[in-house]
Amino acid sequence: MEAKSWIAALKEADANRPDLPGEHLIVLGVGLLLLMATGHSRTLIGKALIGAAAGAFIGRAASGTGGVALLKTKVDEALTRCRL
Repeated sequence: MEAKSWIAALKEADANRPDLPGEHLIVLGVGLLLLMATGHSRTLIGKALIGAAAGAFIGRAASGTGGVALLKTKVDEALTRCRL
C-alpha cells in the first residue's frame, strides 16, 4: 500500500468514527501538560520535540466535529435563536 493512500485511509477512518465523550478535552489536557513540560527539558532538541508534540495535541483538540468546531456550531445556533 502506498504511503499517501495509507494516510488517506487513516484520515477517512478517523473522520467516519463517532466521537468519544470528552475526547477533545482529554487531548487538550495532554497537550497542555506537554506544553508545561517543555520547560523541564534540558536540551533544545528535547524542548523542540516536546513543544511540537504539544502543538499537535492542542491542534487535534481544536479540530474535528467534537471540539471547538462543535462549540462554535452551538454558539452560532444559540445566537441565531436569540436574533429571532
